[in-house]
Amino acid sequence: MKIAEIFYSIQGEGMLVGVPSVFVRTSGCNLRCTWCDTPYTSWQPQGQEQPLQAILETVASFRCDHVVVTGGEPMIAPEIVQLTERLRRAGLHITMETAGTVYASVTCDLMSISPKLSNSVPLDRENGRWAAQHERLRYQPDILRRLMTDYPYQLKFVVAQPEDMAEIEAIRKELAATPSNIVLMPEGTRREIIRERGLWLAEVCKNTGYRYSPRLHIDLWGDKRGV
Repeated sequence: MKIAEIFYSIQGEGMLVGVPSVFVRTSGCNLRCTWCDTPYTSWQPQGQEQPLQAILETVASFRCDHVVVTGGEPMIAPEIVQLTERLRRAGLHITMETAGTVYASVTCDLMSISPKLSNSVPLDRENGRWAAQHERLRYQPDILRRLMTDYPYQLKFVVAQPEDMAEIEAIRKELAATPSNIVLMPEGTRREIIRERGLWLAEVCKNTGYRYSPRLHIDLWGDKRGV
């Protein structure tokens, strides 16, 4: 399995924000979000091939109860099912972070699904050569419904502008998602941008019953890897 990094930090986003967690970040993605904050797993995939046992030993070395399997898109990684099964046998709470475009019968305690909105389409990046594929794959309602049925879930949306809310509301209705399971997070990798967007996004959450998520790791450490 190609691994970009494994590190110990706190969960910075979503329902489990603030929980100390080991992050296992796979490399490789079937999407190309224009604002991707981990381009080293998508636009220019980096990392090393590691056997499952080596990954498990690194995770165990941190003596932590929570593990977050993320990417890239971890659901396309070879042996992802076996990895999650062995993490469960080790007694760990598992969060799977996915865009919800691919289904795999993984083992997890929280399926953290982040459907990509139209604001993610890379129309200009690399002359738009990924735009058509990204647009075709980014929203798969049948797969999303299956993930939501099979696992405890959160739907986490990256919001860049107020106009995004109409698209999110349409998705909520189509998927019949519970409002309290929807998490809104301001797009950005700079504290000042996140704060600016967060102020109006918090008001949206108050009016809709959706959850607001900070990007706590950005607040604490800025836009850095391994935190």
